[in-house]
Amino acid sequence: MSKPGPFSAKPLSVLLSDVFSDAYAKQGFAARELVTRWADIAGAEIAAHSEPLKMQWPRPVEGQPQEPATLVLRVEGPMALEIQHSSDVILQRVNRFFGWSAVGRLALRQAPLSRRNRA
Repeated sequence: MSKPGPFSAKPLSVLLSDVFSDAYAKQGFAARELVTRWADIAGAEIAAHSEPLKMQWPRPVEGQPQEPATLVLRVEGPMALEIQHSSDVILQRVNRFFGWSAVGRLALRQAPLSRRNRA
């Protein structure tokens, strides 16, 4: 009789990857990395006051090239003006992350952020 092998625990992210992929896809995100790596993409200062909500893709018109999406950001009220002024920089960083011109404009929604950094 042989001994059973050691158990290997799988990371929770591997077990739930399909669940999260479906949830992000419903919000228009082709890749969840835009949400999970927002601080790396947008920069720490911008990410501290904003978070991506969804991407709105326009309906494709047959025979026309696909129009770029609108990235909807939730922004803390006082920082909305500052983030609006830096929208060109944010668009460049997001499109550089995707590797193509996926996002054409930003839409801002002023609201408290859903996640807060705890001390």
